[in-house]
Amino acid sequence: MKIRGCFIAASLCALSISSLSAQADSDFAKANRDFAQGHFKEAISGYEALIRDGQWTANVFYDLGNAYFRAGDFGRAILNYERALALAQHHPEATANLQIARDEAHALELEPNWPERYLQFATVNQYSVTAAVAFWVAAFCLAALIFTPRRSAATISLLLVMVLVFAGAIFAIWQVERGSKGNALAIVTGKDVQARLATADTANAVLALPPGSEVKILSTRGDWTYVALPNNLRGWIPAKNAEQVRL
Repeated sequence: MKIRGCFIAASLCALSISSLSAQADSDFAKANRDFAQGHFKEAISGYEALIRDGQWTANVFYDLGNAYFRAGDFGRAILNYERALALAQHHPEATANLQIARDEAHALELEPNWPERYLQFATVNQYSVTAAVAFWVAAFCLAALIFTPRRSAATISLLLVMVLVFAGAIFAIWQVERGSKGNALAIVTGKDVQARLATADTANAVLALPPGSEVKILSTRGDWTYVALPNNLRGWIPAKNAEQVRL
């Protein structure tokens, strides 16, 4: 009876997951139909409902970006293209549309530092996998050297190589995560946003930020956020006027 009860529970769980998946597919198809018919506000509502339900896929963010673009909201279009690329670095449609939206909005971009330029060919996940593999290979090599009477030169060489690979992968993760495309990256979604020297609307302006401009969040004070700006500047902007790419 216990086995039968477990089987029934597992079957109900599978049916529930299947039903949720079917519902998500149906909602996604409806949002796509609204977009195709030019009902962009309805399409935006549909895609955002999917995201609130945890349907975080590159294609959902890409389609949401397209809907915002057609609605004339370039800031949020760029934000969602960036989110699509954060999930799928090699998404050619999102890459192409992101550039088009940036050109339309005259959005400003952060300049990557020199290590970041050379490290962008791989993702943080790929560097993490490399670091994990290098760590375990190095650990097995070290164990072999400790417990084997005769020390092999090849094992010692492999150990040294793996230690270097591990250190390089950790350095790459650190650089990418703190760089212009890291966790702190945010997109300006407000209009007529001015970065200022202090947390007041009357403070002197540092830089005008068109919608879709990139900033890097450094700290937050009340309703204001201190950010790194394009052109190696720093300033304060209202927190409501920017959204982080990484959810």
